[in-house]
Amino acid sequence: MATRGNSIIKGLEIGEVINLLNRAYADEWLAYYQYYIESKVVKGIMKDAAIAELDQHAADELRHAGMVADRIIQLGGTPILHPKEWFEKTNCGYDAPTEFNVLNILEDAIKGEQCAIGVYSQLAEMTQGKDIVTYDIVSQILADEVEHEEDLVALHEDITEFIDQIKGSIS
Repeated sequence: MATRGNSIIKGLEIGEVINLLNRAYADEWLAYYQYYIESKVVKGIMKDAAIAELDQHAADELRHAGMVADRIIQLGGTPILHPKEWFEKTNCGYDAPTEFNVLNILEDAIKGEQCAIGVYSQLAEMTQGKDIVTYDIVSQILADEVEHEEDLVALHEDITEFIDQIKGSIS
């Protein structure tokens, strides 16, 4: 554990920060897998656009897990070591896809991003002015999660509009 590096943390219990980061770490791994598997099973119109988006987001979630794990270690903690614990510690949970059509998959992904935005917003608020390193990391991740939500919502809207246009031309 970096003692000088941790001395910059003011007014926070390091153990609590590590606990919250481990919960976010669990979320990142579950989000990674959710995007990964959704990109494999998605079906329907414009699925290639959805696959590209899901694959990119999966890569980002895996990168986020690495960032969070590195910070946990810097703080003297240990990242969750067993995947079973991801389900026990998660903030956002994991919903296995049950409907494989592109709109349902995107709706599930949007829900996950909205949860992540809430988690990282709380972490940013908690660490702002007290732990600049963790604050910087969670702010970077939060920006990515906001962008993910925007991308997914835009794609969902585009596909919905396209479907509506097709239905209108058939009527």
